[in-house]
Amino acid sequence: MGIFSRRTAATIEQPPTAGYPAPAEEVTPAGVSLDPTLRALTGQWTIDRPHSRIGFSVRHAMVTTVRGSFTDYESTLYFDGNRPARSRAHLAIRVGSVDTGVEQRDAHLVGADFFDARRFPEMVFRSTSTVHEGQDRFRMTGELTIRDVTRPVDLQLDYLGSVEDPFGFERAGFDGTTTIDRTEWGLVYNQRLATGGAMVSEKVRLQFDISAIRATPPTA
Repeated sequence: MGIFSRRTAATIEQPPTAGYPAPAEEVTPAGVSLDPTLRALTGQWTIDRPHSRIGFSVRHAMVTTVRGSFTDYESTLYFDGNRPARSRAHLAIRVGSVDTGVEQRDAHLVGADFFDARRFPEMVFRSTSTVHEGQDRFRMTGELTIRDVTRPVDLQLDYLGSVEDPFGFERAGFDGTTTIDRTEWGLVYNQRLATGGAMVSEKVRLQFDISAIRATPPTA
């Protein structure tokens, strides 16, 4: 909700496999070697909510786009700079925090027609694998649970860089995107238009603008 790949993308706290050898470098499936500086970023991270955004966009009435975000969520991140495939992400989003800028619309979204927040208060993403696709681009595959329905999703992640901020925090940035069909998670409410098409698109684009802060010291 996340979401991490190269240096900090939503990752679950899950230590590397015991006894697994750490090679000098890892080569991606495309044959591109990882940047050695990634090794210094190995460790635990967490999403800095005031400087991040977990959002979505969906077509409305076939002619415009409605955008919204979730303001309340928790993240647990682990990144392995020697073996990005070991990186893990867990993101729990409280759907009642949805904000589209229109109170009436938000109330509809948290109701039984959509998220049904009283029965299913959280939407959860758990990563299952991470692949370095070359340079600053990664793909994180995981399981997305909405309304107690769990289905696989692929999250495309672009690494934006890392920096030590003026307060002494080490932070890294990622942009992540994926598109889902909401009906596959039981979000089937809709109204048909007289001219054809639907009032709300079944395709929803999820967007993760992530600023992550290191939660543990770098690995020696």
